[in-house]
Amino acid sequence: MLETVLIPYEDKSVLQQLIQLYRYDSSEFDGHVLTHHGVYLYKYLDHQWTEEYRRPLLFRVDGEIAGFALVVLGLPREFVKVSDAAETNVIGDFFVMRKFRGKGYGKQAAHTIFDRFPGRWEVRQTPNNIPANRFWNRVIQSYTGGAYSEVTLNEDRWNGPVQVFDSVSPK
Repeated sequence: MLETVLIPYEDKSVLQQLIQLYRYDSSEFDGHVLTHHGVYLYKYLDHQWTEEYRRPLLFRVDGEIAGFALVVLGLPREFVKVSDAAETNVIGDFFVMRKFRGKGYGKQAAHTIFDRFPGRWEVRQTPNNIPANRFWNRVIQSYTGGAYSEVTLNEDRWNGPVQVFDSVSPK
């Protein structure tokens, strides 16, 4: 059974460790490099608890840590890439540990997040991360029944695919 819960500040070190795994896993696509101290930098870690519009979420499967999502809620139009809505939610980062992939947990976690925070959404992938792009297109297709758009940007504000869609609270 999957649960998706907010990460309290007291568990900041858990998120910090998961970000290391995530950055390592995605480094083949996005070019992140280790520092001389053997860690991947992530400058927005503390922002997850100091900025009201951020939501750090932890995924657990049968009590075991399975991944995380960093969600940004209600961004004004000037801070999003494609959406023309007054406010847009964004999946900033999303990670499912390898042992839990291909079992539907990522899809379930994403759908839970979209239901929990209704509104306009943008989901972005780096251009070389074809597996992530395929994953998000399948997940969003399933969630929306095909009522979404994908735009590929190649400009200063973003380089890569962006899916845009609306979610509504479940009845």
